[in-house]
Amino acid sequence: VQLVESGGGLVQPGGSLRLSCAASGFAFSRYTMSWYRQAPGKERELVAVITSGGGSTNYANSVKGRFTISRDNAKNTVYLQMNSLKPEDTAVYYCKTVILGPSYWGQGTQVTVSS
Repeated sequence: VQLVESGGGLVQPGGSLRLSCAASGFAFSRYTMSWYRQAPGKERELVAVITSGGGSTNYANSVKGRFTISRDNAKNTVYLQMNSLKPEDTAVYYCKTVILGPSYWGQGTQVTVSS
């Protein structure tokens, strides 16, 4: 199982970024995928979840209405579109899946929101 995040960077407040997580080594279309984030000195927190077929999503209250999770099962990729970014969104963002018990994480991508 391999998860590789990309798309992070430095953006000004109010800006947008789209994160990608490319998956390999498992039947991607069968599994729920999640995005988490971890800010310095804070615990890792769930940001968004999408079911295997993409028909159901859920978001942390702090990002509702600003972030959108989506997936392309043909490309084995899950995305996180982040709009109206705030300084408090600064964190390392990780994608995650759970396969028959164990959790699998990517290496993370840094998002910094600053003027």
